[in-house]
Amino acid sequence: LSLLQDVIAGFLYAILILVVFHPVVDLIDNFNLTYKYAPLIIITFEMAAVEKVEEQLASLRIAKRSAPSEEPAYLLDIDLSRPAQSENSHFVAVSCSSKSIRVYNRETLRFLREYSSHPGILSGVRFAHTCESAVFSACSDGTVKCWDVRSATQKPVQVFSGYPSNVFISFDICCSDLIVCAGTEKVEQDTFLVFWDARGITDCASSPKEPLGVYSESHSDDITKICFHPVEPNLVVSGSTDGLVNVFDINKDNEDDALISTCNSDSSVSFIGWSGKGYKQVYCLTHDEGFCWWDTAQLDTEEPITLLSVLDVRDSVCAESQSLHYLVGGLYHEKAEKLFLVGGTSTGDIHLISCGTDGLSLVGTLCGGHSATVRSFCWNLADESLLTGGEDAQLLLWKPGAVERSLTKKASLKIASSVQKRVRVHNSSLKSRKK
Repeated sequence: LSLLQDVIAGFLYAILILVVFHPVVDLIDNFNLTYKYAPLIIITFEMAAVEKVEEQLASLRIAKRSAPSEEPAYLLDIDLSRPAQSENSHFVAVSCSSKSIRVYNRETLRFLREYSSHPGILSGVRFAHTCESAVFSACSDGTVKCWDVRSATQKPVQVFSGYPSNVFISFDICCSDLIVCAGTEKVEQDTFLVFWDARGITDCASSPKEPLGVYSESHSDDITKICFHPVEPNLVVSGSTDGLVNVFDINKDNEDDALISTCNSDSSVSFIGWSGKGYKQVYCLTHDEGFCWWDTAQLDTEEPITLLSVLDVRDSVCAESQSLHYLVGGLYHEKAEKLFLVGGTSTGDIHLISCGTDGLSLVGTLCGGHSATVRSFCWNLADESLLTGGEDAQLLLWKPGAVERSLTKKASLKIASSVQKRVRVHNSSLKSRKK
């Protein structure tokens, strides 16, 4: 009761400061009352910010729907171009199970062009951070290619070649666009993180770029995900079917020194990301729908680094009327400083899940859009919109409170997927290198 009274008093005091005493707010710091209620004021406004974001997510509605393609395919990964801060993103790139990359107009979802000269399976699509027209893709043929989306030519502007045995199944590019990193399948006893110098990607280089080097000792199985830090280009996290999530500082001279921390998910990693204020937290999803969340800022303290570990999210989030069949990934909302997960059902419903150290909770469900499993999404913080793609070959743009002109739901498309599902659950009891 006392805590509730303090929260109410803090909230009323905050209103009093803003409405009545705003011109002399600096002087109020002299009163002990301010110091007593300051933490409660902060908590109150943080809670309000989170609630607002959750309401916006729950109010997402279909704004645009891409036109059906002549050759339907699973939409496996989505990314938005990153223009200057004062502008809106212009392009959307999608990697497809048909071994192609499709480019759309970001606002209208009008199809622009397709790059289909890939001899193998694609593993993701990423726009450069400093050049809106440059988009990257990794392929199982052992190459990472860079394309200029302004050009319809099927020739990439740059090719990053791996070693002969490399089969790439994951990749990312750092926030400064200086380094590209790709992860390989395990071949015999070898699995690699391969690095390249990405400078000069728009120079139309004629010869493929050779690797700068590799990390080969930190994972013992397929490297399924790679994710560079959003603001620190030297930090990268990798996840594998061996269950390990490794954080590296690639400015270090060798792999052993570069390995900052190793966390064990005890399962095969399907998705990884950064979260938290300053992006000091790392989280992962697993192929058996588990969730692990760690705080790397606690590495040099006596505090445990595990914020939350959920063995099976399907059992802990949704009631029977709101079943959850799978997880797609996560998104960190910078304004609310809140981590959310995205999951769904086999019939195309999308669940938005809020993450807290005390557990997971369902924020809302997006219905009426997809008619089959959702495989990919991309969050746009600039206008609070969400792009989703799935096994029904549809690309959808969701915005808060939007109204779709055509409400006709597309029939479910039965597409034969060429995507190999790599799920080998980690069974050993490897320990965390650090706490």
